[in-house]
Amino acid sequence: MKSASPVWFSPGVRRRGIVAALMATPVLPALAQFRVEVSGVGLTQMPIALVPFRDEGSSPQKISAIIRADLERSGRFRGVDPGSEVMDETTRPDMSGWRQRSADSLVGGSVTRLSDGRFDVRFRLWDVVRNQDLGGLGYVVPQADLRLAAHKIADYIYEKLTGEKGVFSTRLSYVTKGGGRYTLWVADSDGENAQAALGSPEPIISPAWSPSGTQLAYVSFESRKPVIYLHDVATGRRRLLANFRGSNSAPTWSPDGRNLAVTLSRDGGSQLYLISASGGEPRRLTQSQSIDTEPVFSPDGSSIYFVSDRGGAPQIYRMSSSGGEVQRVTFNGNYNVSPSISPDGRWLAYVSRIGGAFKLQVMELASGNVASITDSSEDENPSFAPNSKLIVYATRQGGREALMTTTLDGKIKAALAGKGGELREPSWGPFQR
Repeated sequence: MKSASPVWFSPGVRRRGIVAALMATPVLPALAQFRVEVSGVGLTQMPIALVPFRDEGSSPQKISAIIRADLERSGRFRGVDPGSEVMDETTRPDMSGWRQRSADSLVGGSVTRLSDGRFDVRFRLWDVVRNQDLGGLGYVVPQADLRLAAHKIADYIYEKLTGEKGVFSTRLSYVTKGGGRYTLWVADSDGENAQAALGSPEPIISPAWSPSGTQLAYVSFESRKPVIYLHDVATGRRRLLANFRGSNSAPTWSPDGRNLAVTLSRDGGSQLYLISASGGEPRRLTQSQSIDTEPVFSPDGSSIYFVSDRGGAPQIYRMSSSGGEVQRVTFNGNYNVSPSISPDGRWLAYVSRIGGAFKLQVMELASGNVASITDSSEDENPSFAPNSKLIVYATRQGGREALMTTTLDGKIKAALAGKGGELREPSWGPFQR
């Protein structure tokens, strides 16, 4: 079977658009639920107290715990023990007591099971320091949407207290292999509530979200060669995008959702092409004798970053999204792959081989300064959160594959670890429009 792998990638390490090791490594089935473990201490974490919601024991989801984990995973908050305090969204709290506990903010709420089986979830946020009511909301949701309600509450709190948009109600996608079967999953931003979008006996690689969050592009080997499909997340319907002679791989969406940059070998070696999201004849972007692959657009759509070995070893380059002159971006080390650009355009995340270890790097594009932000050695496939404040990536932890999120400084990490599950190729979805 033909592989989508450029020859210069290490066969023992998976990369976006690369399949050799994905097929070779036996993997246990993923569980639909993960345990979130937050580690690290940030320098400017805001202390927040989340009192257990009144009657949340009647709910199959512990709303306050989900909110607390979301906020702590962001790296911007640390939890304050609420003790045995009892309150809900109607309570006027004693701020002096909470100030003595060193809480800067406070959240209380309630969960009420309605007669039709739905749940009424309400909350209120308080600024303890200023003794100010920061408002609240209520959601009436079916049981299946309780976690989404909790994530939306966390988004509200995050935005009110930081001035930035929260990402907790966004989604992740990733791929697992188990029992000879590959599965493409869509999950909450914390890795929980995973739903199978596609299953196949052949490899599925390189999932990439559309800007609207309604579609996933991915590469399937069910035709015994790499072929690109577009998959509607809500309905499960899909359509073929690219099945040209040779390899069709590494799809990435333009910011307007009209086109995708892809890697095709239809005219010989692996080169970059632009193809309409509705299909049709692709337009070639690179004209090199080298391997050009792993394209990603800049947020404004004006540039494409990609990996090429045109300098003798894989490095990250940039060019206009219409093609033309190419500029080298990475210079530290002789092996840099898997580029991901933050939605605010400030940061480039990528994986670098350093002394035999594959480590996540973050570059500030304006200055060119690079920081290595992990202590692991098998990092893969970084993908930014839509607010540019977190990165999800795959790695190996304790001898097992896992997904991790990290702040850009590497100080706060959260492991999304399935018990017996192996996870790879994560992609963080956009804000819902």
